[in-house]
Amino acid sequence: MRIATWNVNSITARLPRLLAWLESSGTDVLCLQEAKVAAEQFPSDQLRELGYETAVHATGRWNGVAVISRVGLEDVVKGLPGDPGYEGVEEPRAISATCGPARVWSVYVPNGREVDHPHYAYKLQWFEALKAAVAGDAAGSRPFAVLGDYNVAPTDDDVWDISLFDGATHVTPAERAALADLRGAGLADVVPRPLKYDHPFTYWDYRQLGFPKNRGMRIDLVYGNEAFSKAVKDAYVDREERKGKGASDHAPVVVDLDV
Repeated sequence: MRIATWNVNSITARLPRLLAWLESSGTDVLCLQEAKVAAEQFPSDQLRELGYETAVHATGRWNGVAVISRVGLEDVVKGLPGDPGYEGVEEPRAISATCGPARVWSVYVPNGREVDHPHYAYKLQWFEALKAAVAGDAAGSRPFAVLGDYNVAPTDDDVWDISLFDGATHVTPAERAALADLRGAGLADVVPRPLKYDHPFTYWDYRQLGFPKNRGMRIDLVYGNEAFSKAVKDAYVDREERKGKGASDHAPVVVDLDV
């Protein structure tokens, strides 16, 4: 079973690449982030033609998550119970579904913006709600994983030059502590292998030749419970999909399971 996560940074802009990638990669389940469309605009018909069902939680031009599956799609939950919301609004940042033998969450963690910004406090509160929401499944015997754009680099090695991130979000102790708390619920970091270079970066800024110079970050993560982690046979960053015209600034992270 092949499960992947990909922040496509607008499914409208990325649709031709997404459809081609699904066909060529043989992915069974895709957790998608940053759809940037309303649910009724999501290309479910085109995906259905390829044999995929879709579960979508999206409301407009920002955010938006989905689970795309060709091995079944049941027990869909949209949003987080206890979602703190931002400025009084619950944003579409999480969706879960059972796909064949596994249950997955697709998550798009708030960016945080700046450490002294209200969005940063929201980010930490959102992590707390996520941990509470997944704790039951994380402790279960069924393969279970939380996949998505976490907007946190777990270690200093997960950014191309840690000296440039002093005082910035994505690497602060509080954000990394939130990741550690999430792992403490019974999840482990499934670290993918890079297809090039030493570190499995998953995101490269569009600006200043970030991708050609490999100035990247590993912020797209797969956190699996024991049953999921034990079933992993391979995991890699599909760096090739970051290349070329019309690419997302994130690459897919692919995990192969023996279930």
